[in-house]
Amino acid sequence: MTLLPKGLPNGAARLRPVQLAAALTVLAAALLVGLLVGAADLPVGGVVRELLDRLPWVHLDSGLSPVEQNVLFELRLPRVLMGALVGGMLAMAGAGYQGVFRNPLADPYLLGAAAGAGVGATLVIVVLPGDLSFGVPLAAFVGALAGVLLAYALGNTAGSGAATLVLAGVAVSTFLAAVQTFLQQLRTEELQRVYAWILGGVGSADWRQLAVVAPYALVSTGVLLAHGRLLDVLGVGDEEATSLGLSAARVRLVVLAAASLATACAVALSGLIGFVGIVVPHVVRRLAGGSYRVVLPLSLLGGAAFLTLADLVARTVVAPGELPLGVVTAFIGGPFFVLVLRASRRQVDT
Repeated sequence: MTLLPKGLPNGAARLRPVQLAAALTVLAAALLVGLLVGAADLPVGGVVRELLDRLPWVHLDSGLSPVEQNVLFELRLPRVLMGALVGGMLAMAGAGYQGVFRNPLADPYLLGAAAGAGVGATLVIVVLPGDLSFGVPLAAFVGALAGVLLAYALGNTAGSGAATLVLAGVAVSTFLAAVQTFLQQLRTEELQRVYAWILGGVGSADWRQLAVVAPYALVSTGVLLAHGRLLDVLGVGDEEATSLGLSAARVRLVVLAAASLATACAVALSGLIGFVGIVVPHVVRRLAGGSYRVVLPLSLLGGAAFLTLADLVARTVVAPGELPLGVVTAFIGGPFFVLVLRASRRQVDT
């Protein structure tokens, strides 16, 4: 059994029921608001009864018309669930990366996932004609994983430390960004579609995409949540972790693999949406403490709620038009990133 280091008692590191209940309440409220608000007004009671009617052994008359039911189940619900899934995966992956690199400024795209996904999606858009509703997410998923694998392989050839991995990620991201730019210039008429994907969004959500990605999201979630305790030990340093019987290299590899899989799931569904993996884990630490046994699950729930509400802003603030979801998160995350940077600098100075 792995022991926690001194100064991190078991009781203080556990997720308390009140914290979990508060996070679940916020997420449920965000999901309900996301279902209710839109171009078509849906009654609160009717939506709740219709959702309950879909449960086994429950039979309720919602009063919704067939058109309202289609709006709810074919448009609103897939979109809200996709936003929640993407937000949860990015926030939890960001927390995992921050635990591995012991840096609150680390995000899920640090090791080249974004650049790899961009190359994959751009390649499909440029090369393949026709409907790409399934091809682009698949290519983005494969590209994201390939970018991370390339960065990890490059980092291992030069050393095994976290700093080496970061430098490898920067090198791979720069190279893949150049490849993406080259591909874009081959078909300049497709630039609008490429940029639309880069700016991110969940407007094309459907049940098929959710069903394809859900198993990978479940696996990555389970692995990351199971490693919260080990990330706490890793936080004291590799040498101290080794003295406690922990293989720092193995934990780092497993967490990075699971976090990269979660990131790949997110970008496959929504494109590149920034700042979620930095903003949400930092807020969770401020509110609930720094143990990853708390940060990881609350980041999952908080990220889901955050992106659900961000998507609500994206589709209502300029209605009947729609803002790219990545623009909304950038408006929120940009100033927040500056605050995190200033706080980190003050901690270093003191």
